[in-house]
Amino acid sequence: MTEQELAVDAVRRLNRAGIAYLLTGSMASNYWGIPRTTHDLDFVVQLPLQSIPSLLHEFWDDFYLDEPAVRAALAPPYQFNAIDRRSALKIDFWMLRSNPFEMSMFDRRLSVNLLGERTWIATAEDVILHKLYWDLLTPSERQINDAAGVVAVQSDSLDRAYMQRWAGELGVSEKLSKLLAGEIKPKST
Repeated sequence: MTEQELAVDAVRRLNRAGIAYLLTGSMASNYWGIPRTTHDLDFVVQLPLQSIPSLLHEFWDDFYLDEPAVRAALAPPYQFNAIDRRSALKIDFWMLRSNPFEMSMFDRRLSVNLLGERTWIATAEDVILHKLYWDLLTPSERQINDAAGVVAVQSDSLDRAYMQRWAGELGVSEKLSKLLAGEIKPKST
């Protein structure tokens, strides 16, 4: 199973379970920017306690998903994962937290056709901001390159005022300015 096939499979399962989600991380940057290979998927989920059985039911057959870990994700660090038994690829599920940026990102998510499946995905602007924020927490050339790839592809259509407002609050204004000015370019693959 490829990363793309796993993404479609996971999206179908989340849609059937009625779980509110958004696809983020490298798959979202692949959608909006310059694609690269990845070995995991990232979803932000809005998962009330009463929806946990639906999630577990949808993923039980082909995934290792630990119910106590899912329930524990309702508290810090607000994360759990599922391992696909068919491919050994990992899906990281991040619980939607009530911080203003995450709420804005979730509210702005878009419904797109991703490989033939209706998928809720983070906007290009939010992917860039999220990548820059993760780079601030854990510096990684990969995060910056992903963000630069989205800027390179989406440059003219980006809501720069929105990004600049959030960049200040997230502490990533300097890197965003460099990206938007073309000082940081995506690496060729």
